[in-house]
Amino acid sequence: MQLAAIGLNHHTAPLQLRERVVFEVERLRDALTGFLGARHAREAAILSTCNRTEVYCATDRGARFAPDAIDWLARYHRLDPAELHPHLYTLDQDSAVRHAFRVAAGLDSMVVGEPQILGQMKDAARNAADAGALGTYLHQLFQRSFAVAKEVRSQTAIGESSVSMAAAAVRLAERIFPSVAETNVLFIGAGEMIELAATHFAAQGPRSLAFANRTVERALRLTGRFGGHAMRLADLPAELARFDIVVSCTASSLPILGKGLIERALKSRRRRPMFMVDLAVPRDIEPEAAQLSDVYLYTVDDLAEVVREGVEARRGAVHQAEAIIETRVQGFMHWLDARGQAPLIRRLREQAEAARAAELERALKALRSGRDPREIVEQMSHALTNKLMHNPTAALSAGDATSRNASAALVETLYKL
Repeated sequence: MQLAAIGLNHHTAPLQLRERVVFEVERLRDALTGFLGARHAREAAILSTCNRTEVYCATDRGARFAPDAIDWLARYHRLDPAELHPHLYTLDQDSAVRHAFRVAAGLDSMVVGEPQILGQMKDAARNAADAGALGTYLHQLFQRSFAVAKEVRSQTAIGESSVSMAAAAVRLAERIFPSVAETNVLFIGAGEMIELAATHFAAQGPRSLAFANRTVERALRLTGRFGGHAMRLADLPAELARFDIVVSCTASSLPILGKGLIERALKSRRRRPMFMVDLAVPRDIEPEAAQLSDVYLYTVDDLAEVVREGVEARRGAVHQAEAIIETRVQGFMHWLDARGQAPLIRRLREQAEAARAAELERALKALRSGRDPREIVEQMSHALTNKLMHNPTAALSAGDATSRNASAALVETLYKL
């Protein structure tokens, strides 16, 4: 069985392409079922976030797997494979394992060391299990990925100097406004990223906070923690002009805020600037809004430069983390190789068990005939030894000198002679 991964991420593909290959959570089960139904793999899991879309597989198709899987990915998202192919990476065996470990540990993230990706990988494994697509190999891969991530975080300082997207957004806002404490902040969405962003902005003591969500109950949960007030998305056209800072991250497949709506809000604000952060993929805010002279619109890719400023402080920890990962990759590959030998080991044991059962039955018959038990046990032990040693000793005498020498070396190793 071969482990493999195909995907694209913020290193290989622009945001405009990444947002076109996002898998919606509610369609993951069908996607996995379709992928396995096409016999591209025996096991599969899909990791789809704002920065990456990756398909992890266990397959016995060898080199034939990658082209077919890439074609499936393109067709699923109604893309031309030629458009997608230059941005994809295909990894197999130890490269796929190493990549999964690095992703889980936060080493492949836009924000090195960020912990959110680990939760997203756990969601990917859970969704695959729910769809019946997670078998022994991928289950082991994900479980070991989680263990590696925990080891890296506990034994290195990888997370201590990390700069989150939310923290980077606050730093950018401070370049636009004299004081974030004098601003009104709106958060659109109610997920983990919004909660993290609210934590950072709330720490600056803004004049007001508001949370807008499709279901107001989830928005109310956030107001219970951070204060402020809740609203429905339908209220945004009437309320948007009140806010200086807008941070959005929903799972919507279509933009929440269009250029026209933002332009009308700017007129009501008498051209006072609006700072907008779109953390969603696909995007929540129409990119054309950035053309408006009083709008400062940033996407996840735009935040990358701010985030990279902390790279030097993390470099030593990254080296430590890479060393831990390399050790764990070797351990996993040893397990994988052992799994590959399992059928042979099973046949070997079955052969030995058959020999044992046959000699036992013969001995029991002899005992029922009244023969001396000691003589019967001794005869059984000799017969069993001869059966188990027949094939190895025959191999030592078969073939030419080269093959006999090879057999001799193998026997010495197997029997520790």
